[in-house]
Amino acid sequence: PATYIQCLQKLNSPNAGMAEFQEKLRLQHENSMLTELEKLLTTAKPSEAEISRKDFEGFKKLFHRFLQEKGPSVDWAKIQRPPEGSIQPYEKIKLKGLPADVASSLNKLAVVKLNGGLGTSMGCKGPKSLISVRNENTFLDLTVQQIEHLNKSYNADVPLVLMNSFNTDEDTKKILQKYTHHRVKIHTFNQSRYPRINKESLLPVATTMGLTGENEEAWYPPGHGDIYTSFYNSGLLDKLIAEGKEYIFVSNIDNLGATVDLHILNHLMSQPSDKRCEFVMEVTDKTRADVKGGTLTQFDGKLRLLEIAQVPKAHVDEFKSVTKFKIFNTNNLWISLPAIKRLHEKNAMDMEIIVNPKTLDGGLNVIQLETAVGAAMKSFDNALGINVPRSRFLPVKTSSDLLLVMSNLYSMNAGSLTMSPKREFPTTPHVKLGSSFTKVRDFLKRFESIPDMLELDHLTVSGDVTFGKQVTLKGTVIIIANHGDRIDIPAGAMLENKIVSGNLRILDH
Repeated sequence: PATYIQCLQKLNSPNAGMAEFQEKLRLQHENSMLTELEKLLTTAKPSEAEISRKDFEGFKKLFHRFLQEKGPSVDWAKIQRPPEGSIQPYEKIKLKGLPADVASSLNKLAVVKLNGGLGTSMGCKGPKSLISVRNENTFLDLTVQQIEHLNKSYNADVPLVLMNSFNTDEDTKKILQKYTHHRVKIHTFNQSRYPRINKESLLPVATTMGLTGENEEAWYPPGHGDIYTSFYNSGLLDKLIAEGKEYIFVSNIDNLGATVDLHILNHLMSQPSDKRCEFVMEVTDKTRADVKGGTLTQFDGKLRLLEIAQVPKAHVDEFKSVTKFKIFNTNNLWISLPAIKRLHEKNAMDMEIIVNPKTLDGGLNVIQLETAVGAAMKSFDNALGINVPRSRFLPVKTSSDLLLVMSNLYSMNAGSLTMSPKREFPTTPHVKLGSSFTKVRDFLKRFESIPDMLELDHLTVSGDVTFGKQVTLKGTVIIIANHGDRIDIPAGAMLENKIVSGNLRILDH
């Protein structure tokens, strides 16, 4: 078992005896896995047994496919640029204008936010959606404000649906009580919980269904591609269809640019019923910072998402080129609810497996089998890409991103952030904060107030640096405190095209 993956690579030869051996090996692994999963289920709490069994059904399918497949690479020769018309410019869609009755379209929409992630990469405990990003408002607060504003403005009923994971569900539900008097119906459902697999034995790491103690690191939520199955299993899909909902708008909760766009919604609703577009992926132009983002290609006559992990090593540079693949996936998606139901019931949702290797705290190497929500695009009819402005992609993944959204570069209205009209260039500055700023707590301590960044192009900060009140940064500013040095940027300072290094300490007199 230890060399299973190497065996597979050696065994992909036409030799009949080899193929037989390979098949035996696969069956052996599959049967061992099924036995272990049944053992685990016997330890489940009665209240959770049914859910866990459903989760494991999904996991078994994924594991079976993992054993069958030869590896992640696609046949590069078959990759083509998307045909004309398969990616529409947003401006063209906007030209249509809006109908008199926007509410009737809105009433057929639900907003789904992917809320399974923790704030650990930013040094925070609990769900990432509960981190404050602007004037004490969290990602979740801003989302609720945006949808409430829509519902009030158009007298509509757009519900918010949160896809939680076992990591975020409890904390999120506690917080939801504060929105009871807001004009937004909020539903939640949970992503599946899958067992991490020991890389050597290809068996689960978990010893019981518990989430604590030695099993704390034994489980994972299997990527956002799990939305289709878990949404269906939760009963919420059928409930929304029964309420007359036709589409969901899906996005990451940490993408502050992902607001409901009435022009895209109108485009979907105004299609003739036999040519209904079942899946829209919002894409935007690549910059050098986005070279790793998934892109849209034509493959076997279908529009499909191509991720960097699927690209053969020899072609990675070509994939990253901004000239050949000009756009990338923002993960803002508009998907037909009846189509999800149809494809799920026919077991026709085709998504590539992402094999994600991890090392646990104790040093054990494991793999996670995951899927991505956008990868199912090729299973839907009349799928379309829409090339949207960069402003619809404003993710907050790091404290550098947080600095941008907290600053005067953006103004906030009803939970939506828009680039300040006072900024002359529509592009966002390039900000790189060093490791002293990684954790939100440390980041906040280092800024007495967020600097004026309206005329900033580039900021790099490294080492032990603090900023006083009302600092202004313009052009390119680089501040580097070497090891053992400290730099305090004084209150009211204006730095324009400056490099600051060495030691600068300001002490209270």
